[in-house]
Amino acid sequence: MTIKVFDLSCEHDHLFEGWFASAQAFEDQQARGLVRCPVCQSMRITRRVSAPHLNVSHLREQVPAQGQQTLPQGRAAVAAPSVSQLSRMQAEVLRQMRRILQQSDDVGVRFADEARRMHEGEIAERPIRGTATAEECKELVEEGISIMPIPEFLDDDRLQ
Repeated sequence: MTIKVFDLSCEHDHLFEGWFASAQAFEDQQARGLVRCPVCQSMRITRRVSAPHLNVSHLREQVPAQGQQTLPQGRAAVAAPSVSQLSRMQAEVLRQMRRILQQSDDVGVRFADEARRMHEGEIAERPIRGTATAEECKELVEEGISIMPIPEFLDDDRLQ
């Protein structure tokens, strides 16, 4: 069975994913009031433009942890949380990501310089966020500095 992953948004611009058997299944569930925002429970949901999802997990070699059983070729461990469990998990992930961002220092365009100074031990390590060019991001990664993009909908400071 093929699963369609849609980027969805509520009237309050909370962005989240929804997994459906088809576009028709999404529309049917939405019409029945079954699609809700995991953050605010709004039922006023719209589909957003989203990038295609490519399932390439079968290309990675699975290495079992010590004491774990190896799965047969072509099999993957799966879980089926209920809709309410999935909604609560998604909402909690969004809350935690926003909390982490709120507890970081916004260093703006100095992001690359601050990340380097921390990496080199010139200043104390702390959580930071800011902006960087694609070239700066590439250089940071090449230098072994871990960075990650912040989706705009999670950065409350950018939305103001």
